[in-house]
Amino acid sequence: MVENKSFEIKNRWASPQLTTKQQISNIVLFPNGSSTGNIDISNIINYLKIKNDSVMAYLPFYGERRFGGAYNNTAGIEFEGIPNDFQINKGKKGSYEIRFSIDDKNTNTENYRVYIKLLPDMSSTININSSGRSSIQYRGNINIAGGD
Repeated sequence: MVENKSFEIKNRWASPQLTTKQQISNIVLFPNGSSTGNIDISNIINYLKIKNDSVMAYLPFYGERRFGGAYNNTAGIEFEGIPNDFQINKGKKGSYEIRFSIDDKNTNTENYRVYIKLLPDMSSTININSSGRSSIQYRGNINIAGGD
């Protein structure tokens, strides 16, 4: 799956890394079982796909913007294309770590540094650092057939 670069990650949880978590609790209605640091996104469209040399993602974003700018019809994290500095490293106990950087699909002013950890039980963690937003982590599961 990793060597073939063909899989999809569907996330269950988003964990914003906010400087003031109270700010998000004032503006977001959380699904049942969620909190400011652990938001259930299992019923929201979200994915990160790797297919050959391309990556694409659509992930909801909860957090702070670091600078003003144009907003489009989505406030989420969205990218698509061939990433820069793509690396795959085998980790401990059958895990893999994937790292890359990529520009936002809808603007030319924001880019992301993405760190993915894939575990043998088919779970995953995605950490995204943005040039214009607070960091966020996603936790979910890997779908082998989903990379198509």
